[in-house]
Amino acid sequence: MLSREKTAAFLEKSWVRNGIIGVILFNAVLLGMETSGSIMEVAGPLIIGLDTLCLSIFVIELTLKFHAQRGQFWRSGWNIFDFLIVGISLMPGAQTFSVLRALRILRLLRVVSVSPNLRRVVEGFIKALPGMGSVFLLMGMLFYIGAVMATKLFSESFPDWFGDLGNSAYSLFQIMTLESWSMGIVRPVMEVYPYAWAFFVPFIMVTTFAVVNLLVGLIVNSMQDAHAEESNQATSDYRVEVLKRLEAIEKRLAEREKEKTPPAE
Repeated sequence: MLSREKTAAFLEKSWVRNGIIGVILFNAVLLGMETSGSIMEVAGPLIIGLDTLCLSIFVIELTLKFHAQRGQFWRSGWNIFDFLIVGISLMPGAQTFSVLRALRILRLLRVVSVSPNLRRVVEGFIKALPGMGSVFLLMGMLFYIGAVMATKLFSESFPDWFGDLGNSAYSLFQIMTLESWSMGIVRPVMEVYPYAWAFFVPFIMVTTFAVVNLLVGLIVNSMQDAHAEESNQATSDYRVEVLKRLEAIEKRLAEREKEKTPPAE
């Protein structure tokens, strides 16, 4: 059994990390092939065997990581994420029940935990959640106001789209995403209510172009902050490593000076 230090160094090697990413992507292709009945008729046992091999590699990787980190393993959210993803595949009935079989594709998400660049994206998104909560609250208020107004204005002629608060909110969500908003909803409404554009155009301007772009800005800013923290951490780790080497060099020089100094008579 390798020591904890050697195991950690082995897992940090670039070819090991890239190999794990390759296994994850290959496993995702296998899980996609399992959805084809014709492919499974021809190569079903081979695909299942390769899938089991990929799962075995994931288990070995997690075992080595746990051996290297011990108690520190559970302090990393990414390690817990990997453990849950692999654990789903190891649950009894994972090969039988359709829900558990479908959840096996979540193994592809392990690419996020293995790739530093993808981790940075997710960490930036998570750090943006508090600010995004305020934006979502604002958007919810705008949708509620818009849904009430649309129901009052257009429910009589267009009950399918604006008959109640729920239908109005869903129709406004479709309009916000710009999915068939003009020919599908707004122009038919304007044939009955010519000045309906005075409601829909400001709603689109505020929700689609202002609030959504604000969300994008928050996520980008959080990603930049996460990248800066990672760079600062790398710089700090490098500084600590340099100081350790300097201390070791000074210690060796001091030992050599003692060896050169003649003993007192």
